[in-house]
Amino acid sequence: MTDYFKISIIVFLLSINIVNAQPNIKARTAILIDYHTGKVLYELQPDHSIHPASMTKIMTTIVVFDLLEQKRISLDDKVTISEKAWRMSQAGYSSMFIMVNDEITIENLLRGIIVASGNDACVAIAEGIAGTEENFVAMMNDKAQEIGMDSTNFANTSGINNPDNYSTVRDIALMSKYLIKNYPYYYEYFKEKEFTWERTGGDPITQGNRNTLLYKNIGVDGIKTGHLAVEEYSLASSMIKNSRRLIAVGSGFKTNALRASQSRKLLSWGISNTETFEISKKNETNFEIDAWLSQNNTINGYTKEDVYVTIEKKDLRNFNAFIEYAGPVKAPVKKDQEIAFIKVYIKDDLLKSIPIFASEKTKKINFLLSLLTSFNYMIWGDA
Repeated sequence: MTDYFKISIIVFLLSINIVNAQPNIKARTAILIDYHTGKVLYELQPDHSIHPASMTKIMTTIVVFDLLEQKRISLDDKVTISEKAWRMSQAGYSSMFIMVNDEITIENLLRGIIVASGNDACVAIAEGIAGTEENFVAMMNDKAQEIGMDSTNFANTSGINNPDNYSTVRDIALMSKYLIKNYPYYYEYFKEKEFTWERTGGDPITQGNRNTLLYKNIGVDGIKTGHLAVEEYSLASSMIKNSRRLIAVGSGFKTNALRASQSRKLLSWGISNTETFEISKKNETNFEIDAWLSQNNTINGYTKEDVYVTIEKKDLRNFNAFIEYAGPVKAPVKKDQEIAFIKVYIKDDLLKSIPIFASEKTKKINFLLSLLTSFNYMIWGDA
């Protein structure tokens, strides 16, 4: 026999404002994903090859964050600035305005990259960590392959013009999700609205973050802008509303203003028209599964992964989540034994099936009590 138990998810249907229609986004290529599920909510030629411009710097920082997490470097370590790095600030690119032979901490260089979008800071941090920018770029490409960015190749640390520096908005979204998930502490840098560099031999320089959505008080906390004449304007952005996070990436916006307005439009559309539910937290959420011939009437269960589901709000009335198992589950049960499944449906369509595992070992009751229990079950159909 198979038992079904509905998971209680409260949905306030009457308060939902459903827009439905896909937004008309004025970009060459764009994508919108839900952070927790990775579900694509909107796409416009998401696999079209682009030059990622300064969105490249997301990977530059990821490589640094990796080394910080491994304690191979520290935020207080200092880098001596080379002439090559300094010349980047003299070439008309966005810069932190470092000077030759300056000694600058890793933390200040990171803020110069993330907030001020300093190309000079990119070269400096690469040389300080890997000896040369080329060595550092090899680390970036290794990391891209690890993440699964199959349509990406990095040719430099900053994203300046190079035909061999290419990606897609799908890959940039994947990279952005990786950044936020794996380095939550360091991701805080991406929400900073300005950075003041106490430079050598001159007055301090304060520069604002180029991501103008940070100033709108709409829940955007990153990520990175980009601009190249050949690619026009681009933006990877992320918005939080309550416990939900969306990631949008677009490229080929005609103007800086369109970059902001169209990205905001895309993020807002996603919040208004879709919903994400948390079904289970990895190793935390407890499910009570009916047991038979056990010392207890139930067995506690857990999932080995976070379970989230993203659906369009128009489908909420047809959304159901159940715990399903052939039960009651007969003892003995080993710890971590598969004992049930979470089944998520839209109408009759199965969206997800996630196993539930026993939290602890469950012993079988003694022989005489087992006979009595089995007899009661045969007579009354109730263990």
